[in-house]
Amino acid sequence: MDRGLVSLLDGVALIGAMREDMIAFLRRHECLHTVGHCLRVAAEAKTLALCFDADPAGAEIAGWLHDISVVIPNDQRVALAEQLGLAILPEERQLPMILHQKLSAIFARDLFGIHDPAILNAIGCHTTLRPAASRLDKVVFLADKIAWDQPGQPPYLAEVNVGLQCSLDQAVFGYVDWLWRRRETLPVVHPWLAAAYAELSGGSHRAGWDERFQAMSAAGDDRLLDPESGSLTRWDANDWEWS
Repeated sequence: MDRGLVSLLDGVALIGAMREDMIAFLRRHECLHTVGHCLRVAAEAKTLALCFDADPAGAEIAGWLHDISVVIPNDQRVALAEQLGLAILPEERQLPMILHQKLSAIFARDLFGIHDPAILNAIGCHTTLRPAASRLDKVVFLADKIAWDQPGQPPYLAEVNVGLQCSLDQAVFGYVDWLWRRRETLPVVHPWLAAAYAELSGGSHRAGWDERFQAMSAAGDDRLLDPESGSLTRWDANDWEWS
C-alpha cells in the first residue's frame, strides 16, 4: 500500500464497520458535509438496488465510500493519481475534481479493504458513468445524482422521476440526457460520459467517440487500473471493465 495513503489513517481507529469507519475517516479530515451526502447516497442506492434487482449491500457500501477521497484537495489529485499509477485522461487533468471517482475506488480498496470488483467499478464511475455500465454502476451513479450534495432539489429530478416509472436505464438516461443538452456549459466533457450517452441514446454519437478512443490509445493513454492486482491493464473502446 502507498505510504501516503496509509498516513491518511493517522488518528482514525477503523473498527471494520463500513458506515462507522467512513464517518470516522471523514470527520478526522473535517469533511462533515460529505458525511451527510454519503449517508444519503448509500440509503438511496440501497433503495434503488432493491427496486431494480441489484445488490443492495454492495450498493450501500459503494454509496458510503463513493466520495471518500474528498479528503484530497483538488490541486493535489493529479499528483496523487500519478503517484498511484492511475491513467489520467486530459479532461481529468483539466478538471481534477473528476479524478475523485477513481481515487475513491483506490481508497475503498487500500484503506477500507473492499475487493469486490463490482463495488469498486461502481465507485470508480459514479460521477461520469461509463459505457457498458453494470446495473450496480447505474444504481450508484443515479443515487449520487438524486441525493446530490447541493442545497435544494436537483434541477433534473423531474426527468429522473419520469424515467424511474419505466426502468433503471430510462432514469439514468433522464439525467445523462439533461446534462448532455447542457454540455456546452460544462468545463469538460468526460469521454466516459460521452460514450455512456451514446450507448444510452442508441449509439447516434458512438462513431465519433470511438475515433477519440483510438486517438487516446495511439497516444498511449489507454490504461485502467485493475483494482485487485494494482496493475495497469490495457483497454479498448469496448472494454471498460475493472476486474
